[in-house]
Amino acid sequence: MASHKQLEVHTGDQTPHKWCISLGEEVFKRFIFHGSPTVHKVFNEGSLFSPLLFGKFFDPSDAFPLWEFESDILLSNLRSSGRSTVDWFQTDHEYVLKAELPGVGNNVQVFVDKGKVVEIIGQWRQQGESKAKDWRSGHWWEYGYVRRLELPEDADWRKIEAYVNNDILLEIRIPTNLLDGDPQGNVAAKDSEVGVN
Repeated sequence: MASHKQLEVHTGDQTPHKWCISLGEEVFKRFIFHGSPTVHKVFNEGSLFSPLLFGKFFDPSDAFPLWEFESDILLSNLRSSGRSTVDWFQTDHEYVLKAELPGVGNNVQVFVDKGKVVEIIGQWRQQGESKAKDWRSGHWWEYGYVRRLELPEDADWRKIEAYVNNDILLEIRIPTNLLDGDPQGNVAAKDSEVGVN
């Protein structure tokens, strides 16, 4: 029986210093080389959370302008070998991202950061009890995964919807912000609405 679960999209995450430690290419190579099967499942080449998803190394904790690229072009090598588990596209009314989750815990969360970036995160290993700081503030890849994506300028971040289908397929829908009388959808959000002081 198919399941369809809506996820809460969180805003205003005030976690200090999250993603402050970048994942470098050499560190990632060592991490993958010594990694468990779970690590390989989370960060495999076709995964949304892989630093190698876009054909060359890109730290997934850095915001990527996904919708500036067509998925057919950016993922052509992975698709030709059948290794892609990600797709995104744009319609007249929304941006859509679909990605297979790594299947290591059903704890995926979606955040909107200051109305400009959508973050998809999950934890695949619990941090030790002695660790006081949040797992996202250190070597985050040892405990979880992330993909940060820049929102297009006409995205209505207040109406983002996220779903998980059959416990493995993440779907994020981001409506475009089209106002009556403004066919371009240009909207100037007030700083107070996006959590900027």
